[in-house]
Amino acid sequence: MNRYNKIDVYKNATGKRYYTNAVYPAIPETENDIYIIASAGDRYDKLALQFYNDSSLWWIIASSNNHQRASLNPTPGEQLRIPADAGQALKLYEEINSSR
Repeated sequence: MNRYNKIDVYKNATGKRYYTNAVYPAIPETENDIYIIASAGDRYDKLALQFYNDSSLWWIIASSNNHQRASLNPTPGEQLRIPADAGQALKLYEEINSSR
């Protein structure tokens, strides 16, 4: 899934293309979410691959833990929430970004 498919592309006066900023949704907690303690060497993309079989969904885990603008590395010892339903997060993302 390319999360930029629904993001508008614009051109400036010189013809340079740019994307509008993606808006990441607030992902509600559910009773099925998984909680882990981050270890040294953990990265959001590796965790997404482990839990969703898709490393490009790293932003779901980062957004769920308020780290969307931070590095790909969570702090060791930090508790992380892994949303159980990546499909719901994708749906929320598409709704927000297709309506702009």
